[in-house]
Amino acid sequence: MPQIIFNLQFRGAATPAGETGVMKATTSATSCRMETIMGPDGVAGTFSPADGGLAYFESEVRVTSKEAFTESGTITFGEGDDFIRFSTVGQGHLSPSVDPNHMHGAVTWRVDGGEGQFAGATGLITSNFLLSDTGEVVDHQFGLVFVK
Repeated sequence: MPQIIFNLQFRGAATPAGETGVMKATTSATSCRMETIMGPDGVAGTFSPADGGLAYFESEVRVTSKEAFTESGTITFGEGDDFIRFSTVGQGHLSPSVDPNHMHGAVTWRVDGGEGQFAGATGLITSNFLLSDTGEVVDHQFGLVFVK
């Protein structure tokens, strides 16, 4: 099966969804280049925009305990015909970071299918993110998706 990999930085917001313990996350990402270099001074990483379109992320986050949550949603690539549906594998983790204005979290999602280029897709996506005390989200995602 062919593989599609992606590594994107999504930015946006998480807002209350009206129900206690439920948030809606809405973010977007530009096409990008990410680079990691190991050298004599250690590890350095860079992120820079690249020519191409946008990706759009929408999800519903349900808090299940003080530091845990489940999540489901979609990632749309480009103008809307190509998208992935996903849901949490187990539970995600969210806890205070060393920066008092941010929480730091991580989650793994299962690809539950999709449309367009992602019809019948399977795979996993990992997310490592920051959530500010004002609701701003910066989310680094890496996906390995199998398509038919």
